[in-house]
Amino acid sequence: MLTAVLVDSELKAWAIEQRRHLHMHPELSGQEYGTAAFVKEKLAQFGIPLESQFSAPSVVAFFKGTEGKKTIALRADMDALPIQEEIEKPYKSTVPGVMHACGHDGHTAILLSVSKWLSENPGLVKNNIRLIFQSSEEASPSGAQKLVREGVLEGVDEIYGIHLMSSLALGKIGFAVGASRASCNDFDITIEGVGGHAGQPHLAVDPVYVATHLIQAFQSIISRNLSPQEAGVISIGGLQAGNSYNVIPSEARLQGTMRAMTYEAADLLQTKTRQLTEMLCASFGAKGHYEYIEGTIPLYNHPEACEFAQKVIEETFGADTFVTVEPSTGAEDFSYYLKEIKGAFIDVGMQSEKSQYPHHHPRFDIDEDAMPKAIELMIQLALNA
Repeated sequence: MLTAVLVDSELKAWAIEQRRHLHMHPELSGQEYGTAAFVKEKLAQFGIPLESQFSAPSVVAFFKGTEGKKTIALRADMDALPIQEEIEKPYKSTVPGVMHACGHDGHTAILLSVSKWLSENPGLVKNNIRLIFQSSEEASPSGAQKLVREGVLEGVDEIYGIHLMSSLALGKIGFAVGASRASCNDFDITIEGVGGHAGQPHLAVDPVYVATHLIQAFQSIISRNLSPQEAGVISIGGLQAGNSYNVIPSEARLQGTMRAMTYEAADLLQTKTRQLTEMLCASFGAKGHYEYIEGTIPLYNHPEACEFAQKVIEETFGADTFVTVEPSTGAEDFSYYLKEIKGAFIDVGMQSEKSQYPHHHPRFDIDEDAMPKAIELMIQLALNA
């Protein structure tokens, strides 16, 4: 039987107030010092002590439970995106070219609301709770990876995080068991050829022509090297070469991303793109210079934690609230926590007229009616794990 939790209208209003303040004052990855100061101020008001051994601007706090036999970690990300907000509203971003276009303002406000509830109901909290307000989810190197290296999971038994999702209907909550989010690693390739006159291509080594073959060859990795049972994506996002009608340039540059649902597939994509770059370019008489840019590893939701989370969702909100979510090729650095310990990353639906635009869109907004369920879910997970 779950402990009764009441996220009343007063706590909802408080959560919305915090979220709107954060939305108006967004900060990019690694620069969330104002956000961190805001979070620290609230935690101090609640009497929840900080753990100062972790690098700023991330903020980590520890709430001691009445029994303390287990420690449960809850995480929220804090960073915004380099996007100019296009929707007019009273709480529009005040920072030109920066906005919360992925819901991290909501995540931070939700975890602050959880912290407030814990401080007001200490007698109901048996487990220790580590509260992680994380920097740099949107950037590489990952903020989660850094905190893991610094020991944020030491002594933690389980970890849970949520993501407000505009692709999931308001009122629904769910996740994919096992592989849930893809890895995301990038490459930056320079093809060094020999420039020349476009009318005499035989006297040159055309890097543009080589680049077209390389782009095609990369798709053979997906179709002929990756198992049909696994998902993977290689996409070219940038191609730069030359600036004249009749000059073969001496250099071309390719930039792209690789995504996979397993560690093994991610390694395969890296190995094969590097091999093809070096060997194919050489076969045309060009030189291929391959730079691998490490991003995020695949996110794996632990089945045991998912079983527990589904039970909590259904008992708290009703069986019709839970939905099984399809795995996504989007990336999420919560994966670094789940590589180390048991836990789950859970999607909280907010798709509605207010939240109809996708994440990272300049007109993205949160439907704040989704926040009370998210707050109660995180509280129940922490209390009952």
